[in-house]
Amino acid sequence: MSTLQASRTSRTVVAQRSRPRFSVSKWYRSGGLQAVLFAIPIVVIFLYFSWGPILQGLVISLQKTNLVAPAEWVGLGNFEYVLNDPGLVQAALNTVYFAALALVIGFPIPIFLAVFINELRRYDGLYNALAYLPAIVPPVAAILLWKFFYDPSSSGMFNTALGWIGLGPYPWLNAEAMAMPSIVLYATWAGAGSTAIIYIAALSTVKTELYEAAEIDGAGIWRRVWHITIPQLRGVILVMMLLQLIGTFQIFTEPFLFTGGGPSNATQTILLKIYNYAFVNGDFGAASALSVLLAGFLGLLSVVYYFATKRWSPS
Repeated sequence: MSTLQASRTSRTVVAQRSRPRFSVSKWYRSGGLQAVLFAIPIVVIFLYFSWGPILQGLVISLQKTNLVAPAEWVGLGNFEYVLNDPGLVQAALNTVYFAALALVIGFPIPIFLAVFINELRRYDGLYNALAYLPAIVPPVAAILLWKFFYDPSSSGMFNTALGWIGLGPYPWLNAEAMAMPSIVLYATWAGAGSTAIIYIAALSTVKTELYEAAEIDGAGIWRRVWHITIPQLRGVILVMMLLQLIGTFQIFTEPFLFTGGGPSNATQTILLKIYNYAFVNGDFGAASALSVLLAGFLGLLSVVYYFATKRWSPS
C-alpha cells in the first residue's frame, strides 16, 4: 500500500513540476488577448438571445403587466394566482395524460419503424423517405387535413373506413374521452418519421458482426432486436425518451388547432393555459409565472430522470 501511495505521490509531483506556470506576458504574446476579444461578441450575443428572454420572463413573472401599461411589482402574487386557479389541476392532468399516452403509444413506434427499415435489404432509401415524409408537411396544414379525416359524421374519412368493417361512426375530437387519444394519434404520425431517422442513424453504428453471429446461432429477428438492438441503442433511447417527455409536457399546437382546449376542457394543456393567460386575458405576469413553474418542473424531472436511469446509461 505504501509503495502505491509513494508512486502516486511521485507522479503528482512530476505532473506539478512539468506543468508550465501561467505567465501574462506569454499569454499575451501567444494571442490570448485577441482570442478573448474575438469571443466576447459571440458570448454576448449568445447570452442576450439565450439567457436574456429567460431573465426577462423571470422579471415579468413578478409583475402585473399587459406589456402596454406600466408594469406593477406584485412579488409572488402571480404565482399565488396561478396556483389557486381552479383550471390548473385539469390542465396539468390533461398534460400528464397526453405525455403518458404519447409515451405508451408513440414512443415504441419509431423504434419498430427504424428496426423494420434497417432489416430491409432493398429499397431502404425509399422507405426512409416515406417514413420522413410527415415531418416535412407543415404542422398547420397537416392538422387541418387530419381535422377533415376526423369528421364525426359517417362521411368522414376515418369513419368511412371503419364503416367498411361495421364500426363507427365515432365522434373523435368532439367527445371528451376520444379527443386526447385522437390528438396523440396525430402527434405520433407527425413525429414518428423524424425520430425513426435518428434511430436508423444510431443503428448504423451497431457492429454487423453481432447480428451475423446471432444469425449463425439461429436467433430470429425479435431475439436480435431484444438482445442486440435494444441494448446497443439504450443510450439513444434514454435520451430520446427524455426529449419526448419534455416535448409532450410542452404540447400546444395540436390541442390549440384541433380543439382549442375542448370539449369541456378535455384537451386543455399547460401551454394552452399559458397562451390564454397572455393573449386572451392579457395577463403576461401570470403567463410568465406559470411558464417559470413549468420550466422548474421540467428541470426537476430531468434531474430525477438522470439519476433514475443512470445505471442503465452506457456512458
